[in-house]
Amino acid sequence: MNGLVNYFSAAMLWLGLTIKAPDLVRHWRDPILRAICAVMALAGLCFTLGSPPTVGAINRISGISNLAAPVTYASITAYSATSLILIVYWKGGPRVGRVARFLAAAYGVVLIGITTLFTVGDAPVERRTDFDTYYATTPLIAAMIVLYLVAHLAAVVTTALWSLRWARQVQGWLRAGLLLLGTGTVVGAGYSLCKLTAITARWCGSDWAPLGTDVATGLAGLGALLTVVGILFPWIGPSVMTWLLPWQTYRRLAPLERELETVLARQNLRLPRPWPSSPAALLIWRQTSIHNALNYLDAFDRTVFETAHDQSLAATGSPQQAQAAGWAAAITAAMHQIRNGRPPADPTSGSLRVPDAAELVCIAEALSLPGTSAAATRPDRAAPTRDAV
Repeated sequence: MNGLVNYFSAAMLWLGLTIKAPDLVRHWRDPILRAICAVMALAGLCFTLGSPPTVGAINRISGISNLAAPVTYASITAYSATSLILIVYWKGGPRVGRVARFLAAAYGVVLIGITTLFTVGDAPVERRTDFDTYYATTPLIAAMIVLYLVAHLAAVVTTALWSLRWARQVQGWLRAGLLLLGTGTVVGAGYSLCKLTAITARWCGSDWAPLGTDVATGLAGLGALLTVVGILFPWIGPSVMTWLLPWQTYRRLAPLERELETVLARQNLRLPRPWPSSPAALLIWRQTSIHNALNYLDAFDRTVFETAHDQSLAATGSPQQAQAAGWAAAITAAMHQIRNGRPPADPTSGSLRVPDAAELVCIAEALSLPGTSAAATRPDRAAPTRDAV
């Protein structure tokens, strides 16, 4: 089970890396982008190396019974350092380069310590899942384990404090990303705390190995997922909204296009549907079709418009809603006339100019209200009732 959790977590992280890879190729000199990609790559590597099948393969190929342990610990340490460096570059300031170099040097010393302690220590029995607790009482090896756990805990706690403190000073997508990043690192701190607790229990003569294996792995996976989402949020959030907003507007215009369907079909006013099509292209296509139909109708009954407008204004007190209700009633009346083979507007009542693009969504929403069509097509051409509006 741990292997599946690890591989799934690694896949999620490398998926995020894949999303950012094209940007890294185009802007490889950007230190923030390099740090983001390094965090995701190293986090995914940590989960892959820590999976029991991978542990067994490394030990078997190398011929060293527990070589996978220091290799995994080194990747976790590098990930911890890169997370801190990312926050430093992300926040900026006059001493960014100096602080980043200091953190890199400090965690470089930790990497040397892990390598040295494993080399001089003795860990002959292969342990794929519970190496930490099994060797918690072995000299030098225990020191190596505590060293990497403390280094990881210090990194995630510092990252959480910096990101959450910074989140109070900013707004928008950056704030959301920092909150997710801070939450993810807090959850990730549970990994080190569970491991250290299990080791302490081992020192006291108890066996809490599941805490250091199953629980710690689950917290690490959840923390990594939140972390990578938090890192990507400020980058992909605006792009998602650029895609989502046109799509929402496109869908909201559907009732108005359906109302105009008779004219669009009979007069062949609808342009060919773009393919392949982005939400923005679909929105332009639907707006163009609607404007073609409204321009064909050319004139709308001012009496129907004003009656619906006045009743809506009295009922809601909103000029914008009243304007939309008036247009919805006028368009519905015009289409009723067209479907019955009569001119769309009464020549004696005056005409209205065609609504602009900003008004189309409000008109479409007014058309979707129950009672609008029925009220506009009654013989007396009365406007919608107060309840309908």
